[in-house]
Amino acid sequence: MPTFMDEALAEARRAHDAGEVPVGCVIVRAGAVIAAAGNCTLAEHDPTAHAEMLAIRAAAKALGSERLSDCDLHVTLEPCAMCAGAISFARIRRLYYGAPDPKGGAVEHGPRFFDQPTCHHRPEVYGGIGESASAELLRRFFAARR
Repeated sequence: MPTFMDEALAEARRAHDAGEVPVGCVIVRAGAVIAAAGNCTLAEHDPTAHAEMLAIRAAAKALGSERLSDCDLHVTLEPCAMCAGAISFARIRRLYYGAPDPKGGAVEHGPRFFDQPTCHHRPEVYGGIGESASAELLRRFFAARR
């Protein structure tokens, strides 16, 4: 039976196949995926079209609320500062992420967004979920670009 991270990885593979950085995200409520997305910055000509941002927008629209307090977010890469901010503003209950991102991550690296005193909501955070599969997909993507 596939896990929610497996579903996020499937979104990342679709992003990869479209030439995007392979990051995928799903948002889960009551045991069901309510939104899924992969990175789409190139196709949308939008620097904010990260998988997390797109999934949060879709989940909020599906639920008719900007608050996703009973939702969990599963993403293949440690969120950046922009996405961590959106996760906080959306009041996501739990964040599960795959590979750490020492250069651009903002959860366990960089600004450690959720540890800042100005952060109004801190989700429970679980890193390293599906880390090897997520990291391998990213490594292959960037190796092909070099």
